[in-house]
Amino acid sequence: MKPNNVLVLMADEHNARMLGCAGHPLAKTPNLDALAARGTRFTHAYTNSPICVPARASFATGRYVNEIGYWDNSIAYDGRVEGWGHRLQAAKIPVESIGKLHYRKQSDSVGLDRQHVPMHIKDGLGMVHLSIRKQFPDFVAEARHVAGIPMSAAEGESEYTRYDRRIADVACDWLKRAADKDGNWVLFVSFVTPHYPLCVPKEFLDLYPIDQMPEGKFAPASGFQLHPWLQRFVASGRATVEQQKKAFASYLALCSFMDAQVGRVLEALQQAGLTDFTRIIFTSDHGENAGARGLWGKSNHYEEAAAIPLIVAGPDVPAAKVCNTPATLVDVHPSILHAAGLPFENDGTPGKSLFNLANQPDDIERVAFSEYHAGGSPSASYMVRKGRFKLIHYVEFSSELFDLEADPEEGTNLAEDTRYASVVSELERILHTIVDPEEVDKRANLAQRELIESLGGPEKVMANLVTEKSYTPVPAHIASEDFIPPGQ
Repeated sequence: MKPNNVLVLMADEHNARMLGCAGHPLAKTPNLDALAARGTRFTHAYTNSPICVPARASFATGRYVNEIGYWDNSIAYDGRVEGWGHRLQAAKIPVESIGKLHYRKQSDSVGLDRQHVPMHIKDGLGMVHLSIRKQFPDFVAEARHVAGIPMSAAEGESEYTRYDRRIADVACDWLKRAADKDGNWVLFVSFVTPHYPLCVPKEFLDLYPIDQMPEGKFAPASGFQLHPWLQRFVASGRATVEQQKKAFASYLALCSFMDAQVGRVLEALQQAGLTDFTRIIFTSDHGENAGARGLWGKSNHYEEAAAIPLIVAGPDVPAAKVCNTPATLVDVHPSILHAAGLPFENDGTPGKSLFNLANQPDDIERVAFSEYHAGGSPSASYMVRKGRFKLIHYVEFSSELFDLEADPEEGTNLAEDTRYASVVSELERILHTIVDPEEVDKRANLAQRELIESLGGPEKVMANLVTEKSYTPVPAHIASEDFIPPGQ
């Protein structure tokens, strides 16, 4: 494959189903639909960890979280484990980023020549209180999950929509200047929407009449019972049906808002005359529950949170193709190297080039793996998808097994059904070839304990928690209410 420019576009917390091209009956995403029409869309793509910072560490390095030790939203990527950016720098291929990285801090050597308007974890520490898990059995932390997400849905501009407009501005200007550059380049453009807060400009919210929104599937009123592992994630103070519908409309509207920013960037690429010489990867760091099971946010391995959108396009990519081969974020690492013309195989990473997968017959038996060690969870959770079945393995809790062909909504747990004992056994065997679930759970807890103790212990960490904000703030000058995006 001839070397080309590479443009990586990433959304934040984008539910894989909420794309027009994915068949969603309400989602309006014309720019991503058009990208899929001229490229290949992967139908079974997953994050390697359903929370921001670990997912982005896997994305940056092409390695699983348990290999690299970036466990949660306070133990962030710092360049200690080299990834695709370092490989590009070694080969003298220009590589820059625009927007959210969610690494540790800007001064770390993370494989980027320049970071434009970057977002990193706050103060290089992030949301440390969420690292308090079962390591301190005598300490009971106040529940501070994402209870307010649906209740705070509103019309308007937020610091996140202002930030995304700025990211698109910078990206468009960068691409305009790139038209005059010699040689190939790699640009990573990373948006923060549709991540909450669910505050969205009127023109996008008007696309989704609230009275036409569905109620969340398996809502509390349906009698659905959450798996015991998830009980701690139940938000205190349930949102009303009307609040849930408004939140759902706002989330869809943010998907459309983000799609519009992607459209601006792709139009700038076209106007610069670079489309025919650029391979594109669009994805998200993880998904969003969007009210399913009464949950908002991510932090579990159901399809809403663990599945991600994934589209590749550009030279040598089949057009209007749907690829059913499972893929994950670790596949981006070899894909960028492949597209840029660098060796991408046999470097010890588990991924495969998405550009090769797009050109090959479907391999539905390919294994997809994900893990979670963060956000107040009682223990580690692991996901193995192979063929039509998906296993969710919880340390110290019973497992879940779903037949995603017969039961795509994951309503029937087959793990205790003796007819599926051999399926559970096989997926457990595969899981143990990838990771030792209990040993890794202990390692994650130890690293988190050491972090909390280095900051004075759980009591001091919670006492120093001075904000109720459940998301990372954007760069200060963009967060200001006085910031007016150019052209507004």
